[in-house]
Amino acid sequence: MNVDIIALRREFHQHPEPAFCEIRTAARIAQTLEAIGIEPQTGDAVIDTSGVVDYPTEIALEAAADFAVRTGADAGWTTRIRQSGTAVIADLPGDRPGPRWGLRVDIDALPIQESTEPDHFPAGNGFVSSVSDVMHACGHDGHAAIGLKLAERLVQDPMFPGSLRIIFQPAEEGGRGARSMIGTGVVDEIDHMLAIHLGLDLPTGHVVGGSSGSFATTKLRARFAGAAAHAAASPQEGRNALAAAAAATLAVLAQPRFSTADTRVNVGTLHGGESVNIIPSWAELTAEGRAVDDAVMADLCQRIVRSIENSAAAFDCGAEVIETGGCPTMASDHALAERVSQIAASLGATTEVLGKMSGTDDASLFMRRVTERGGVADYIQIGAGNRHPHHSPRFDIEESSLDLGVALLEKLLRTAGDQALL
Repeated sequence: MNVDIIALRREFHQHPEPAFCEIRTAARIAQTLEAIGIEPQTGDAVIDTSGVVDYPTEIALEAAADFAVRTGADAGWTTRIRQSGTAVIADLPGDRPGPRWGLRVDIDALPIQESTEPDHFPAGNGFVSSVSDVMHACGHDGHAAIGLKLAERLVQDPMFPGSLRIIFQPAEEGGRGARSMIGTGVVDEIDHMLAIHLGLDLPTGHVVGGSSGSFATTKLRARFAGAAAHAAASPQEGRNALAAAAAATLAVLAQPRFSTADTRVNVGTLHGGESVNIIPSWAELTAEGRAVDDAVMADLCQRIVRSIENSAAAFDCGAEVIETGGCPTMASDHALAERVSQIAASLGATTEVLGKMSGTDDASLFMRRVTERGGVADYIQIGAGNRHPHHSPRFDIEESSLDLGVALLEKLLRTAGDQALL
């Protein structure tokens, strides 16, 4: 089998799936790995969904499995993935002793309606999202394709020291996917942990060897309980849960800045109520905090929760706040980042050794786990010329960045034991 990296990326892009519903994507990944001679690992050995908040319903999973088969995924792999979860792992041995590498590539899409304007490259070239309100708007389609092409290269020529474990991770958006995998021990034996990200507003052909300054984040959901009543006949009998949630929204957004760390807050959704003439008995909001310092993030989260609870109390309503996801800050190993930068330069890229990663990625959980156990970790940024920002309806990547990503990772692995780069 010849893995066509462009065709794979476009296939994944055309068939996007949200968190933990990536059944078609995971089935195609497993099917491709099997075709190139790798036995994929799935199920309890690589993912534990028992503690996942808001895991998809059986109806949603069944619909995702039906979509997978209808759009060309292998029926056998679809059934297995449907039953065992959407994480896939590929282990590739080298030909001699060396470090145990881990590579995280994420596979989920976002709840965004993709642009169909003809000058939007996927739309103009026939691979725009076929799914309403779901889109690959963060480059994960490219990450998955890079992981598969790299696997093929290393199977065809396994002359590299050590071994590589490729982790195809679901549910990066929302910070739930790495959490569901890390407890199974998937990175506990890893010496060098890598993660990659395409785009990040960098030009194609530019590589940042390692990342610093990423945000820690906590994702929250608050459910408000009030009391319904007739809005005209007996409004005093009601307890307005929607008003409480609206007040909480403003209170969350009004959190003070910190002098010691950069922070962010957001309320992403707000729903509630029954009808225009009924005092709303329920409301729900989702919120997040972010900070470039883990201790500040913990403090900020406590403040957000208190703001929500106090807003509910002011309207004589109850509020239940739960954490739905999150991850810590990340730190890249300077020596490993420098080596990545040198290799990228040898491939003709312009480079930086360390650069700021201004978003959040739950690969930081894998990285933290490895470094706590004595290993090193690195988060690599690969420019992809995105003309529109991440998480927007017109986000896209320049596909020439895919080959650079594969070449960079392959050379890094093959030269792992070399003292000199060239």
